[in-house]
Parts: sequence; C-alpha cells; structure tokens
Amino acid sequence: MTDLDLRCYFVTGAGAPDTIVETARAAAQGGAGMIQVRSKPISARDLYDLGLSVVTAVHEVNPNAHVLIDDRVDVALALAPHGVAGVHIGQDDLNPRIARELLGPDAIIGLTTGTLELVEQANDYADVIDYIGAGPFRDTPTKNSGRVPLGLEGYPALVAASRLPIVAIGDVTVEDAEDLACTGVDGVAIVRGIMNAEDPRSYVGRVVAGVDQGHGQN
Repeated sequence: MTDLDLRCYFVTGAGAPDTIVETARAAAQGGAGMIQVRSKPISARDLYDLGLSVVTAVHEVNPNAHVLIDDRVDVALALAPHGVAGVHIGQDDLNPRIARELLGPDAIIGLTTGTLELVEQANDYADVIDYIGAGPFRDTPTKNSGRVPLGLEGYPALVAASRLPIVAIGDVTVEDAEDLACTGVDGVAIVRGIMNAEDPRSYVGRVVAGVDQGHGQN
C-alpha cells in the first residue's frame, strides 16, 4: 500500500470547471496530499474532462499530491495513464475487491464509512483498500449520508476499531483540524471550506498545521 499524506484531503465541490481546477491547484500548492474530484450530478464524460484538467494542474505544482476520482472506477481507470492515482468509493459503489482487480496493485482506493459497524466491515477489505473516510463529523449540505453526525466524541472508537487510516469528513473547517487530529484520525477532508476560501492555498496550509498540532498531542 502507498504511504499517504492524508492530513488535508480536498474534495472538490460545486462550481465552474475552471474554478474547481484553480482551487485544486491552489490546494495542492498549500500542501493538500489528497485531492478527490467530485462534482455531482455529472456525466462520466464531463467527470473525465474535469479529472484530467485537475490532475494536470495539480501535478504541475505538486507532483506528490494524489488525485482520486469519486465513485467512478471506470473513469479512474481511464485517467490512470494521465496520473490519476485511484478512486474513492461509497457503500453502494463497486465492491472494493473488484475495484482493486480493475485498477491494479498500485492504485489508491478509499471507502466511505461512518459507523462502528461500517468501520468493522471495512476491516475485511484492509488488504485491498488504503484508507477509509468516516463521517459526517457534523451535518453538511454537501452530502446527505443518512448517518448520525459523529462529533468529536464519535471518532476515538472508530480509530480504535479500524485497521486502516481514517479521514474525518462532514462540514469540517480549518478550526476543527487540531481537535479532530487529537481524536486519532489521520487527516480531515474538506469541501466547502477550501472551495469558498479567499486564499485556498493559505487555508490548506493552516489545516495541515492544525492536524500536525493535534497529532503532536497524541
């Protein structure tokens, strides 16, 4: 499995393609180790085009940042020759073992969870996935998972149960980064905070610093 910098995980949100690409570029400059291309609803063709533009822009400024595609294993596979590193899949998407067979041993595969039961189920895939997302941290308009928000108090039990690195997601802001890192999660995923930031590069830098500060207290 690849060694991942999950401290600041940027998930692209709604917006014009040019805005999304430039925000991803700035996030990569600020130190986002992971960038997931998510734009719903979107066709496979448009997601391919957006993903290609994002991975090209990101790798111009930060070749070490990993760009993933949300949900669509087929689009991730099509973009692999252009530098896309893998896919993030949800509970209703392709089985992680099939995704691994299709994408190969070097791809990065993440899986959405958010309850103790789902984390324990994800452990069964620990040989084929690289990390799990866990949320929502708090209610968010970006994605309605139907799960009860975890809050800070919900993460330590998930961290203790998981055999995989955990990224907290769900209306996370830069102000939450240190506190969440103190719970033991490996990083935080942010959508709107970065998309709406006046200076996404600086915002990401503050997130990374906050996570480092929290990890230093563990």
